[in-house]
Amino acid sequence: MLHRLLKTADQALDLPRALAHCDIPCKIYDPAPALIAALSVIRLIDIMDEISPKDVAASPDVHNTLARCVLRKEEEAEKVKHEIRIIWGDYFKAPQLEAHPQVHDLVHQIMMKASACKQNSKRADGEALLELVNKFAEIFWATKDVKAVRKTSPYPPSAPVVYPEL
Repeated sequence: MLHRLLKTADQALDLPRALAHCDIPCKIYDPAPALIAALSVIRLIDIMDEISPKDVAASPDVHNTLARCVLRKEEEAEKVKHEIRIIWGDYFKAPQLEAHPQVHDLVHQIMMKASACKQNSKRADGEALLELVNKFAEIFWATKDVKAVRKTSPYPPSAPVVYPEL
């Protein structure tokens, strides 16, 4: 009933119609937040691994650090999923998908690997997640005809990351 009332008012007032098709302004997509989140997953796993079993038994502060690392690792893995899902769902349209049909499988792999990073603390899973996100970033930049390069991140874990060459 409310919908009909508003529709009638809209028609009677002849208000200009606003149309939108993106969650954010067009062309403001970038895989960089997903890459930083993937790097963060690896770094958090490294911090967890640096704590020795002897430290765990001795100090409540160590337990606190471990709990915080686990929480942040899960948040960063979820951030990877969120950022990739937005670009895949909102940016990739028919022309990009036709040029890069492998992107659907790649996104699925990213989702699965990010979930694995939430479920465990294996550095190899974090490294694999970063590699998948790097592949996604390479495809993303290719759709924009921007050359991408891999460079070592300037902060731990000092892993290779895809950057646009500007």
